[in-house]
Amino acid sequence: MKKFTKFGLSTTLVLAGFTLLSACSSSENTSSGKQAIEVFSTKTENATTLKELAREFTKANPNITVNVTAPADGGTVLKTRLTKNDIPDVISGGGDATFLQLEKASVLKDQSSETYVKDIQSSYLKQMKVFTGTAKVYGVPYATNASGLIYNKDIFDKYGLSYPKTWAEFVKINEVLKSKGVTPLELDFQGADNWTTMCVWNSVAPALEPVNFGKDRLASKTSFVSDMKPVAQRFIDVIKLGQSNYMGTSYNDGLAAFAQGKAAMLINGSWTIPVIRQTNKTINFGIVPFPTTNDTSKNTLSSGVDVLLAIGKNSKHQEADKKFVTFMLKKEQAAKYIKEQAAFSAITGVDQTDSAMTAASKEIAGGHVSDFPDHLYPAGFNMASLLSGIALNENKNMPASENISQFLKTADQQYDIANTKK
Repeated sequence: MKKFTKFGLSTTLVLAGFTLLSACSSSENTSSGKQAIEVFSTKTENATTLKELAREFTKANPNITVNVTAPADGGTVLKTRLTKNDIPDVISGGGDATFLQLEKASVLKDQSSETYVKDIQSSYLKQMKVFTGTAKVYGVPYATNASGLIYNKDIFDKYGLSYPKTWAEFVKINEVLKSKGVTPLELDFQGADNWTTMCVWNSVAPALEPVNFGKDRLASKTSFVSDMKPVAQRFIDVIKLGQSNYMGTSYNDGLAAFAQGKAAMLINGSWTIPVIRQTNKTINFGIVPFPTTNDTSKNTLSSGVDVLLAIGKNSKHQEADKKFVTFMLKKEQAAKYIKEQAAFSAITGVDQTDSAMTAASKEIAGGHVSDFPDHLYPAGFNMASLLSGIALNENKNMPASENISQFLKTADQQYDIANTKK
């Protein structure tokens, strides 16, 4: 799930003022045995944390220098480097379409036999197996994020409410809060912030779409028209419960309203937690699975691999690369990463202790998770724009049947244009 936060944007601007170290070729190895490896991150937001960890690694391994590169639009840069056969030594990237392209191009090292793989939570290894279609581990899941229902615990306690575990409970809670003069659900779909529509879609789709929809759609074995009507209907059901001006509410304004106690719930991701606290440091809130259906077993937490660690198959520093990945996967380093990045760890026994994330952390530890559906959408397929359209039509009171039909047909048309495999 691609995410944009006030925190993330400011971090990007700060990083733009730095000169990130570029890759060092094997010619930089000296007779003394010193070498330099490149760690390429597709996330500018985590560059500072990676650089801190890289310094700790070099302190313990003085013969290995780690140079971190984290350019803006790293996924595009990485795909360009693929065409030039210029694969970084170590890649810190998401479990997304860019990684899948690298894996299919056979430029990544198979890490299946490495001892550290046994420390990875089985649910995320399973996700990657389904995602890539192979049991081989070309990218080791490292950090994960989650999307779901974010709720104000103090508001819920005030009115004797518990967070909803079923759709019926969610609807009832909305009714109760509205009767108390509280905005139940804050939505923020304004203009360029329409990416937040994906938070709703990714939260509701896993419980309703066919299990293999993502892969079957990539292979043109199915369509949005044939399989995704229930998901589109639930998307509309959700936004009907939001405030009336959701198309005119920006992301930052939506988070501010929630942080100030003007709204009781959001549907967004774990990445919003530090942003919300920028407005209200003492807010008592949490993130839990979105209750899409009345079957609690289906209402999993949407949680995918936000960062995986891959090694270039043709890297000239294989041992150094592996040593760095091993270092990163140690519990101490993994715990530091998730604390600084407001993330969850894919490593067994490394728990997120932030009070806003403990409930979600338990869901993850128990394997009660589903991957973000859009991780399997082809690059160039702008689902957020389509969802913004269906939301706008709903806001204008277009009949749901007409709105959904139009949305699904357009989704198939634009998907087919973006799906280069077809």
